[in-house]
Amino acid sequence: MAEALLISRKDIVKFTALNGSVDTDQFIQFIKIAQDKHIQNYLGTDLLNAIKTKITGDTLTGDYLNLVNDYVKPMLVHWAMVEYLPFASITISNKGVFKHTSETGESLSKEDIDYLIEKERDTAQYYTDRFISYMSFNAASKFSEYYTNSNEDVYPDKDANFEGWVL
Repeated sequence: MAEALLISRKDIVKFTALNGSVDTDQFIQFIKIAQDKHIQNYLGTDLLNAIKTKITGDTLTGDYLNLVNDYVKPMLVHWAMVEYLPFASITISNKGVFKHTSETGESLSKEDIDYLIEKERDTAQYYTDRFISYMSFNAASKFSEYYTNSNEDVYPDKDANFEGWVL
């Protein structure tokens, strides 16, 4: 199956603080990582694959189109930023690993970047909660793939909030 990303450059630039001048090659891999780590975790393997198939086949319509536009895209945009922000100021090339500097700006501290990541995580979790709530009322009647995962498939996580470990 051809790899389908559920959001585009336009989506992430439009709905986050990411500047439109950032080269797509700098963040596209983080969309894929967020889709694999977070979105598959909440949609499950079968529903995610069904959506990808509809996207690559140009048949994403109806309830599936609404699900993607209203719930999945907002989640993925912000989960992608959670994954991208720690690496935003770094370039890895043949000459080594570099941290970007600017003549007109000041590099943020680790604490500042961590703050931005947590703000994005809060937003991502908000949209994830909305998705889980929507699916709790609509999955059985509209998205049968939500319940058909088996064996090594990822089963949908129905809790968006990780409260830490309790020992």
